[in-house]
Amino acid sequence: MNSELNAKAKQIRVDILESLYACQSGHPGGSLSCVEILLALYENVMKYDPKNPQMEDRDRFVMSKGHACPSLYAILADKGFFPKKDLLSLRQADSHLQGHPDMTKTPGIDCNTGSLGQGISVAGGMALAAKYKKADYKVYALIGDGEMQEGLVWEAAMSAAHYKLDNFTVLLDYNHLQIDGSNEEVMNIGNPIEKFKAFGFECIEVDGHDIDAITKALNQPVSGKPKFICCHTHKGYGISFMQDNHNWHGKPIATENYEAAMKELGVEIHG
Repeated sequence: MNSELNAKAKQIRVDILESLYACQSGHPGGSLSCVEILLALYENVMKYDPKNPQMEDRDRFVMSKGHACPSLYAILADKGFFPKKDLLSLRQADSHLQGHPDMTKTPGIDCNTGSLGQGISVAGGMALAAKYKKADYKVYALIGDGEMQEGLVWEAAMSAAHYKLDNFTVLLDYNHLQIDGSNEEVMNIGNPIEKFKAFGFECIEVDGHDIDAITKALNQPVSGKPKFICCHTHKGYGISFMQDNHNWHGKPIATENYEAAMKELGVEIHG
């Protein structure tokens, strides 16, 4: 299973780069860094039905770092929420696949996101609603490390711990980079594990490119506390010239870059 999912991770990266190359805009770095996190969720953990995206007892996922939505779109297409050919319409005016997730347009999207800090806050509200309704679905939110500089993240964390939302998991795509450079240079976020622990979360640390490790962390039971999983990742993972390079946070992919990236992923380009 692990080798199959690793192969799927490579294909998802191909799909991400094809869609970003087609629209000549978007965010390659942070989309590539969270592929294994999303695969662990959608392949091994979450309950959902592509034929019934609004299924009442589905688990909810919120891409709080909304600019990384090309990775989520690629996985939703792979799971059958919409045709894979739609990926090539990314960021086009008449497309349902916009530059940030839109739940009114795209099947499988549970929350509009874009303004950083917003997604984790709404996700916490979803988890609280489940508690009030005595529903058994779970809520998962993926945040970025640059996003942790937003005050909304910490208001959401304080609220989730206060209400003992043990049906709520926050995953951090901890790639150490943001649009202007490293977190340490722009606004040091300190130790995310210690901070979320201080706010009252059950905290786990994993290799964010190890699908088995992420799955194990996601399935680890908790009681009376929300869960925080710190996923150590690399921005631009899988493409040598993009990896750990903040300049690929948001940058159009030139033809020579696209061809080089596809070659690294084992895809032959026919001109």
